Amino acid sequence: MLAPMLNQLFRRKPIADLVPEGQEGEGKDGATQMKRTLGAWDLIFLAIGAVIGAGIFGAVGTAAAGEMHDGQMVRAGAGPGLVMSFVLLGVVCGLCALCYAELASMIPQAGSAYAYTYATLGELVAWIIGWDLILEYAVGNVAVAISWGNYFNTTLDAFGLSLPAWLAHGYGDVVQQAGAGNEEMQLLLTNAPHVAGIPILVNLPAFLIVLVITWILLLGAKESATVNNVMVAVKLVVLTLFIVVGATQIDTGHYTPFFPNGFTGVWQGAAIVFFAYIGFDAISTAAEETKNPQRNMPIGILGGLAICTVVYVLTGLVLTGLAPWQELNQHGDPLAYALENVGLPVAGWIVAAGAVVSLSAVLLVFQYGQPRILFAMARDGLLPEQAAKLHPKYRTPWILTIGTGALVAIGSLVVDDDATYDLTNIGTLFAFFLVCIGVLVLRVVDPKRARPFRVPFVWAVAPLGAIACVFTMAGLPPVAWERFALWLGIGLVVYFLYGYWRSKLRHAAASPPRQP
Repeated sequence: MLAPMLNQLFRRKPIADLVPEGQEGEGKDGATQMKRTLGAWDLIFLAIGAVIGAGIFGAVGTAAAGEMHDGQMVRAGAGPGLVMSFVLLGVVCGLCALCYAELASMIPQAGSAYAYTYATLGELVAWIIGWDLILEYAVGNVAVAISWGNYFNTTLDAFGLSLPAWLAHGYGDVVQQAGAGNEEMQLLLTNAPHVAGIPILVNLPAFLIVLVITWILLLGAKESATVNNVMVAVKLVVLTLFIVVGATQIDTGHYTPFFPNGFTGVWQGAAIVFFAYIGFDAISTAAEETKNPQRNMPIGILGGLAICTVVYVLTGLVLTGLAPWQELNQHGDPLAYALENVGLPVAGWIVAAGAVVSLSAVLLVFQYGQPRILFAMARDGLLPEQAAKLHPKYRTPWILTIGTGALVAIGSLVVDDDATYDLTNIGTLFAFFLVCIGVLVLRVVDPKRARPFRVPFVWAVAPLGAIACVFTMAGLPPVAWERFALWLGIGLVVYFLYGYWRSKLRHAAASPPRQP
């Protein structure tokens, strides 16, 4: 009894079964083949759209200043050493990106790391990583939506408009900031409308933008990519403005001391701002909608990451030169605040307006990725197969797209974005760790398979990538590990109650071979 179960848990799915047949249309199962419409530049822009977002526009303030709860330092900030946090993460993600590029060129399927681990480490690990990726995409997008709402409110202020405070801040966010000593939020807790003694505090802008993004995604991959390309162009213009204008106002006194909390600050700051780097892997979920994925997927992954790293280092250097690093976590819009701090409110408003567009691109790419991972899992029988049906006109996984949109929209109404940053970071790092291990496993068990892209010095690069992921995860607070363990525990219960028994791979292995 035990041996057959163990065989099933770690049975690997043949790579041939993971490579979709045909170019587009119906596909071999009649309803699960998407259109191939995306080129290399579409993928690079999707990567930039996903990576440059809430991390640099929001989490960067906490990474620089650290995090306080009830007057106690939870983790140290990097200060001006934030620049080195970005460099450290650029190296970590670069190692992982090389591994992603090799697997994406070999297995051009919508499931991303889920599909890769199914082919290398077996079904149980694939389920764990698929469940884990919900933290990166759906939970991560809650934080992005909240950051979008903060910059949207700043943009409204520039025009003399504002929403009632109880409609602009979620309950969890208000409670977190009030506990950190923010007097404005403490007052809001008291003055907000109450029902049955509970304050009504919702982030209405965040909720509404998720609904709009969900509608765009239902129209199709090419239409979504076109919208994303426009938003990415705006994003790069805004960050260029911040860097160029901000560089003329730098006070070098803010750089002293450069490492106020030593390497601990750089390390823990990197663990926080890792949120700024997640997303380059999101484009691997577009593999089934990419033309010539064996060539274009590595270009998109590595090219997008390289551009984003350069932008981040320059932005971090300017940001910490414009304002005292201790103040950067006191505002939900640190880039706009930094410009206002040096007497450039108009530039700050422009950056805030640009951030609204920029974060919309991140929402779009992450909302694009999550349904496609769940789509791959449903197609394998690990989730209800009905969810894998595509829209008859748009060829998009419409059931999962709407479901993911509803989950993110409701979450963004009320939760605390700091908690979502931590969960997203630890979940993503764990996925990166398994991808690095998977590359090595596949080199051993299937060394002769064609690899359109090969990781150079793989026996050094992949282990270093795995170690770097674990090291970065160790910089997260204990509560992040506790929540992560709880999430994985729930996932295992779901798998053993449903996925194990419905697995198509399990049923295929149990069926007798057909006679010729």
